[in-house]
Amino acid sequence: MWGRLDNKSRILSLRDVASQINSGGDLTTVLRHLIAAACRHANWALGSIMGIDAAHGYAHVIVRHDPTLIQRDLPDRWELATSPSLIALQRNEPVYLRDARESAEFPGYRKEAFERDYRTVLVMPMNCADAEGRPMVLSVIARAVTEVTEDDLAFLGTIIHLGAIAVEKEHRLAAEKRASVRLDRALSAHTSLLEHVLSDGSVSSLAVMVDRLLPNPLVVVDFTVNQVIAGRSPLIAVFDDAAWQDAAQTVFGRTIIKAARDAVERGALETAPILLDDGTRRQRVLARTEALTVDRQLVGALVIFPGAVAQGELDQLMLDSAKFALSVQMMRSFLRFRFETRTQSELFFEVVERRWRDAADVTQRATRLGLDFSTPQQMIVVDFPEKAKAFGGASVDVEHTLSRIMRQASLEASLVAIDGGVVCLVRHEAGRKQERTTKLMRRMADELGRYFDEAPVIVAGDRCAGLEDYPAAWERCSRMIRIGRSFGLTGALSTQDFGPLPMLVSAADVGDVRSFVRESIGAIAEHDRENGTPYLETLSAYLEEGCRSQACADRLGLHVTTLRYRLSRIQELFGIDVETAERRFSVELALRLYGVIENHAFSDR
Repeated sequence: MWGRLDNKSRILSLRDVASQINSGGDLTTVLRHLIAAACRHANWALGSIMGIDAAHGYAHVIVRHDPTLIQRDLPDRWELATSPSLIALQRNEPVYLRDARESAEFPGYRKEAFERDYRTVLVMPMNCADAEGRPMVLSVIARAVTEVTEDDLAFLGTIIHLGAIAVEKEHRLAAEKRASVRLDRALSAHTSLLEHVLSDGSVSSLAVMVDRLLPNPLVVVDFTVNQVIAGRSPLIAVFDDAAWQDAAQTVFGRTIIKAARDAVERGALETAPILLDDGTRRQRVLARTEALTVDRQLVGALVIFPGAVAQGELDQLMLDSAKFALSVQMMRSFLRFRFETRTQSELFFEVVERRWRDAADVTQRATRLGLDFSTPQQMIVVDFPEKAKAFGGASVDVEHTLSRIMRQASLEASLVAIDGGVVCLVRHEAGRKQERTTKLMRRMADELGRYFDEAPVIVAGDRCAGLEDYPAAWERCSRMIRIGRSFGLTGALSTQDFGPLPMLVSAADVGDVRSFVRESIGAIAEHDRENGTPYLETLSAYLEEGCRSQACADRLGLHVTTLRYRLSRIQELFGIDVETAERRFSVELALRLYGVIENHAFSDR
């Protein structure tokens, strides 16, 4: 190569090259200094650095060096099929075109060699990538045919190596800048979220902030009010953002809440499918559910859909900040709701537990709290399913649902939150109008059954004309709920659903009922349990068959003589005599009461 440099000059040139390359600036400036230094110190006339996009089949010019460049349009993109760049990368070695004008293998260079008046081309891999992650090659050009020696390749390779070092340094600096920007953004986001919570903002507005901050589409589920707040659409091909937000709150709301509750109950953090059905199409979407808690109290969930790839610790920091802010905001809303309903509940229980002394004082306090005990009312008590009670029981959304039902029925009602349920105080309606109350209870049971995915127990009390009537009505409702639960009944219940004996057991003093049963037939039941005898069954069948020996024997599959022997043994051992009508009624009543209470209340025999 002409004008060859001695070793000392080359070493000094390399020092100058290193100074130029590291003179500062962004990645493009570094590459511009690199190609200029390579051309000047290695005696090449022109040069360029290209990024190789092998996936799409093009080499893209990043920077050029041409001191005599005439103002004209030059191609910035080369097809790899007509460029030696891909060969240089694949072989990781230089590609040398001694005379590009005679090259049949690379027609693009041959054409341009005539247009731009050059001959020799040398393409060398750089072993580093551009800002988009594409591998780069350096290309230098001589206007005359030039021979390239091993020393020339080594010298130019050293310049390229110095440039690669500078490029990697710029990549590290750029990564550090991006990390610093993201850290500042994460800290700023954390501050903004906390300021929002401290300023007593709403969960809805906080959810909007979280949606903007996190990279993935998400849905915020607030268990304290059973509310779904959606952000960007995870199914953009089916729903745009506005349509998704509407569907998530309406047709998909119950499904999303149930899926979030189930995931939290399982403690599952892995991605799981959620089946969304709007009546016209069914969509299966993957999601990961993060529980939102405060002091181990579950208040909500963050449902995160796959989208942007997580960036690492800073994204986790952003997620943790969002979860903390949402949890605190939900807990504040929940505590505010509890505070607003607690005073009503306290006054209600003060009335039904007979802890009040001054009726006028109670009436005044009730008026301030929106309650009215001065007009005839009827209490409708809603007892939530056990699963709903485990998730905190009453919520604002439940009260909204009940209020809507009351409005549609044209009934004014006062709602009082209780532990695991709600009490609705409605105007008492007598006679045929009572049918409207029955229909109302059934509708409440249907609506809340769909809401909880399990029907509650709903019962109604008697007419309460004044404060003194509420304790008895409350006790009656409580008894009916206990009986309904013990018999596995749900929905809207009335005394007709139980029959007389369960109500008799619950209405009477429990201790007296047990004593009566124990004194009447307790000894027989104890003997049967200890000895495996069928005396209680025999006595019950005998009474049910009207004390007719043959009918009872046929029913039990016994000979009449065997039956009579058992009856005589019952009389001998336990003194049971059913020959008189009074004694027969007493024993039969004891047997029926025993059948009601033996499975759930007859425990202290």
